[in-house]
Amino acid sequence: MRDHNFLIENNTKHLWQPMAHPAEARANPPKIIVGAEGVRITDVHGQSVIDAVGGLWNANLGYSCEPIKRAIADQLQVLPYYSSFRGSMPGPAIELAAKLREWFEPDGLVRVFFTSGGSDSVDTSLKLARQYHKIRGEHGRTKFISFKKGYHGTHWGGASVNGNKNFRHNYEPLLPGCIHIPAPYPYRNPFGETDPARLADLIAAILEDEIAFNGADTIAAFIMEPILGAGGVIPPHPSLMPKIREICDRNGILLIADEIITAFGRTGAWTGSRLWGVQPDMACFAKAITNSYFPFGVVMIAERMVDAFESSDARSANIATGYTYSGHPVGAAAGLATLAETRRLNVPVNAAARGAQLFEGAKALMAKHELIGDVRGGHGLMIGIECVSDRATKTPATGPAMGIVSETTYQNGVMIRVSGPNIILSPPLVISGEDCTAILDALDAGFSAAAALA
Repeated sequence: MRDHNFLIENNTKHLWQPMAHPAEARANPPKIIVGAEGVRITDVHGQSVIDAVGGLWNANLGYSCEPIKRAIADQLQVLPYYSSFRGSMPGPAIELAAKLREWFEPDGLVRVFFTSGGSDSVDTSLKLARQYHKIRGEHGRTKFISFKKGYHGTHWGGASVNGNKNFRHNYEPLLPGCIHIPAPYPYRNPFGETDPARLADLIAAILEDEIAFNGADTIAAFIMEPILGAGGVIPPHPSLMPKIREICDRNGILLIADEIITAFGRTGAWTGSRLWGVQPDMACFAKAITNSYFPFGVVMIAERMVDAFESSDARSANIATGYTYSGHPVGAAAGLATLAETRRLNVPVNAAARGAQLFEGAKALMAKHELIGDVRGGHGLMIGIECVSDRATKTPATGPAMGIVSETTYQNGVMIRVSGPNIILSPPLVISGEDCTAILDALDAGFSAAAALA
């Protein structure tokens, strides 16, 4: 039994919290979570709330998935760890690789490289992109293109292709040769273009212009989230990812899909790329692959890249990257159990239905509350609510207002995620309609409380 008084007394006393200023965290201590069941979490004071964040986009099956827990416990008894570096390979890693190839065959992905998590997967994909071009004799292809507002983890490469200054500014200079183009963001963009289809055309034209300016023979890959997540849930027009695929093909540029939050049913499809009808050259996975019960990541690679690596006898084709925990047998066992349960539950169906419920409910809240400037979603359980202090000027809402919304919503039984002026809803994919109604009611109370104190 944990000593809850000890936890309260020592909260933020000995550790720094990710994505927070140390002094701010001391002044406003985070919620201490000590239990979870189903789609609910319980804090140190005994309050149980619906987790509308889904952990961090990753607890797709909730917190009571017994098949995954059993798989982890059973694997710990047999083989708790062994290396996957040259000369050895844990058996469960082989099993999971075979299952992943089967799972992602419709996406054209045929080889697996295991990592320890999402940031690892992104950095690995950037390395493999450069290496692919070296194998083919195009040593000048070292640059990367990505979206402003995009999020690709916090490692050096991922931070460099990130499109949000909050994750970049304190660590610059970062990796050179990273080019950012405008996001497919109708609510805020440099053109004042509110039509998503016309905005997609403008972005495609800018991409063509950047490629021409830099020289196609200098660019290794374009990396994108099929739906931008941490940037505020920004779905592109359905035409955009196919346009980017065509432009990349025409210029010999690889397309990397960062599927770390969009895969395994989150969008109402099995992958975000599949949602838009595109096959990437590489895709990055993590988070929901083990339902968050074990840190684990994957990069999957398409046939044309595989051919270049596996048909070459040059030293440049040697895979000279990896992680101590790549292919960890316990993580692989968790992944196998997660895939089986995810398939059995057919979670995209519920994700689509519940996502539509939350999306329409959030739009109804927008009609009621002036604090809401924009609502984004419509593709599974990914909802973004952008808050403003003035709708006419689209002035972003300030910290105090967002804090009131967040705390009041929590006191009304729901944990939400606040990122700047955005509220992001990404609950487990097994959430019920009743729980979604409770989320909307709690948000209603949160917005009302902020309006009353304005």
